[in-house]
Amino acid sequence: MALGLNFLPFLNRVEKAALSAVEAEVEWFCLPAGQTLFEENEPADAFYLVRSGALAAFRTGADGRPELVGHIRKGEPIGEMALVEDRPHSASVYALRDCELVRLPKSAFERLTRKHGSLMRELARMMLFRLRGGSLNQRAEPKVFALISTSPTIDLERRGELLQQSLSALGVSSAVVDETALEWPGPKFDALEAEHDVVLLTARLADSNWARRAMGRADRIWLMARADARPSLPLMPDDPSPAARLKLIDVVMVHHGGDRRAASPQDWVDAADAARCFHWRQGHSPDIRHLARVISGRSLGLVLSGGGARAYAHVGAVRAFREAGLEFDFYCGASMGGIVAAGAAMGWSDDELEYRMRKAFVETNPLSDWTLPVVSMIKGHKVDRRLQEHFGETEINDLVRPFFCVSSNLSDGAVCVHRSGLLREALRCSIAIPGLLPPMVRRGDVLVDGAVFNNFPVQELKAFHRGANIGCDVTRTNAISAADFVDPPGFFGWAIKNGLSDPPPIASLLMRAATVTTIEQHARYRDKADLLVLPDTDLDLREWRRFDDAASAGYEAAVKALQHSPDAISARLSR
Repeated sequence: MALGLNFLPFLNRVEKAALSAVEAEVEWFCLPAGQTLFEENEPADAFYLVRSGALAAFRTGADGRPELVGHIRKGEPIGEMALVEDRPHSASVYALRDCELVRLPKSAFERLTRKHGSLMRELARMMLFRLRGGSLNQRAEPKVFALISTSPTIDLERRGELLQQSLSALGVSSAVVDETALEWPGPKFDALEAEHDVVLLTARLADSNWARRAMGRADRIWLMARADARPSLPLMPDDPSPAARLKLIDVVMVHHGGDRRAASPQDWVDAADAARCFHWRQGHSPDIRHLARVISGRSLGLVLSGGGARAYAHVGAVRAFREAGLEFDFYCGASMGGIVAAGAAMGWSDDELEYRMRKAFVETNPLSDWTLPVVSMIKGHKVDRRLQEHFGETEINDLVRPFFCVSSNLSDGAVCVHRSGLLREALRCSIAIPGLLPPMVRRGDVLVDGAVFNNFPVQELKAFHRGANIGCDVTRTNAISAADFVDPPGFFGWAIKNGLSDPPPIASLLMRAATVTTIEQHARYRDKADLLVLPDTDLDLREWRRFDDAASAGYEAAVKALQHSPDAISARLSR
């Protein structure tokens, strides 16, 4: 059946004979919304082309949740890389809307690419473009957002207007559509999406007909909830839209000021089975800019590595980034880097972040409650008290900006991503250096320092949002002094000379040994950051009193890196 493949831009340069041969071999079919095209690890048996509709690709993430790889729209091919490489599919693909597709079976694909060189050439050109991070068109990102209000008192019209203004300031065109579009035919929605970069569909959950239509049309659902209300259960419709079924849901907590907390953000996240939690404080323009950046794919993430006392450098780097006018939308870290990132995600100012780090780690060392080792050299009670003092009962989803940290699960050998629960407990898991601090046990799993398996969780951050990422890494240079291990004194001799306020060299040995196996892997991860800061500091991992030296090194390295920043970062610097 000759279908006409002029909707495929990458075939524009293919010779007519090859195009006619492809048209003669392809099969046309429909894939209803919510249905599966193929699953991750299934063998590749065909090459697909999208005529209409929208699909999404997912792979299994580090925390077991589906991890969105990207959206696939009209004119995009699907499954070509697996077919060419003769390997299973690396992701599952599902229809977000009713789709029209064409299918070229594997046997026909191989025969046609052997016979027609121009077809293989254009296919190779397209695959190389994708591998370099490109997209065949500007619609590969989520562009249709359903803003679903759970309360009639949330002013959706005003909030849609504010988001539209902020998107416009970013150079992003948008349209806001309300319940008057309930009877619109599909082509009218298609035309609106083609004319704008972003479409916001505003609906109230109580208006079930329009809410279902909006969610069924959306690439992503933003459930807007009052901070002073409790979620009703069940919260979502019995027959959820494809976006909801695929867990493409975020919660936006709306704060009107002086709210009496009726439920935690985590309660709303659990009720919606949401992936992320955002906060919109009344009259707080940074929050509006933050949400607009997330919607438009212009968000900015920060990832901070572990590294003992060297992580003080992150405090200086954060100060330099903020002075340059950078606004971060997502934060993450491993070990001590997780603690600094958590403070920034709490909304602490530069001065408060520095004050709390000094108070917690510099004035008195929390790693000094020694014990006869059974599972660790240190009891960990002082560390627990410091985390309680500075983070209290704050939950991760309470933070001003989305945050996660990582720990290492010794029970199953996997990275554990902490995106919910008590912040101090997540941080305690992330800094539990094996042999130095007692491990944490959660649901039968033994969790230790995040740096053991992944000291630079930039890959997890890239799965968390669609924008650019800045990393600060303090693990690249020698972090241990060889002199400490040449004819070392006995414990009592060392204690007489140095006292017991600071840990002995075995602490550095344990910290370094716990992370040294990740160095090669670490180097590969670093390349995934859009801008990388590498502070030059000679601190030993346990030199907790040298805050000023490390913070200054981090500040200077960040300033230098920003002077040579790539376009993805330069465009975000203060006007």
